[in-house]
Order: sequence, then C-alpha cells, then structure tokens
Amino acid sequence: MATETPSTATWTVDPYHSEVHFKVKHLMVSTVTGSFGSYNATMETTGDSLEGAQISFSADIDSISTGNEQRDGHLKSGDFFDAANFPQLTFVSTGFTKKGDDEYTLTGDLTIRGTTKPVTLDVEYGGQMVDFYGNTKAGFEISGKIKRKEFGLSWDAVTEAGGVVVSDDVKLVLNIQMAKQA
Repeated sequence: MATETPSTATWTVDPYHSEVHFKVKHLMVSTVTGSFGSYNATMETTGDSLEGAQISFSADIDSISTGNEQRDGHLKSGDFFDAANFPQLTFVSTGFTKKGDDEYTLTGDLTIRGTTKPVTLDVEYGGQMVDFYGNTKAGFEISGKIKRKEFGLSWDAVTEAGGVVVSDDVKLVLNIQMAKQA
C-alpha cells in the first residue's frame, strides 16, 4: 500500500491587504513609524500544516515612507539603507514552529545593506478564509525587534544635552495576507 505524499502549496502576498511597518524611537521620547510600499513574499507549505513553511520576503528600499520626504531621503542615503548600492532588504526563513494554538516562531536570515543576521519573529496566525472570488487567504501578524547598527545602519547623532537622536532598537510590525495559488 503506497503512502500518499502531502501536497505542496505556494502562497503569495496580497499587497492590497498587507502592511509592512517599522517603529523607532526618536530622541527617546517619541516613536516614528515607517513603512515599505513595495514588497514581495512567498510561502511554501506542505499538507494542511503551516509548521515548517518556507518563507521568503523582500522589500524595495526606495519605497520607504515615514511621512516626511526629507527623512525618507536620509533613510535611503548612505547614512542608513544606502538604496543606491543595496536596493532591497531580504528575509529567508530557516524555521516556522508552532508554539501555541495560533502562535508561531519564525526564524530566518535577514539581509540589510549586505549584512545578514539571524532573527526571530513572533507570528500570530489569524486563520484562513475563502474570499468572494473563491481564493483562499490566510492572515498573519508578525512582530519582532532588531538592532539597526548590526546591519550597518550606523548613523548616529547626539543632542546638545547628550540625548540619543535615533534608537538602535527597531520594532518590526507586519500584517500580511497571503493568497494560496491554484
């Protein structure tokens, strides 16, 4: 008796129902939120389980937006992301492990500005639903924190009073909807 091999499914990001944000402290008293407007993500799953899914993500640095054109230009410059030489940031998963009913741990390699470091992110699975057009969608809220200086985003300044202008800690907050491909 032959054992059936579970089917593999490919999922792609639905950019119309997804958002990719980051948050960083400014002067250590307030938070600036930014986002990437152009990004791509894929997920490969086997069978009905999400555990062990293979996930890849990329974002175009030129699509960064903080609501301030001057600040966006500075972030794209050599002081930060250096978009001219490193036009994308990428993430490739190394693990996707269930830790609770709708909670997963996503581990992988994040590459920013040519520097690759392992990161661990928390994932809340929102479930699956079939939309009006018969497409299966799945929702995820992903969060974590990185140290920007570890990725070469090392610009720094200190105020006259000795305060830090931009925090090293950067919070990542992604709300991602994936569409199962036929």
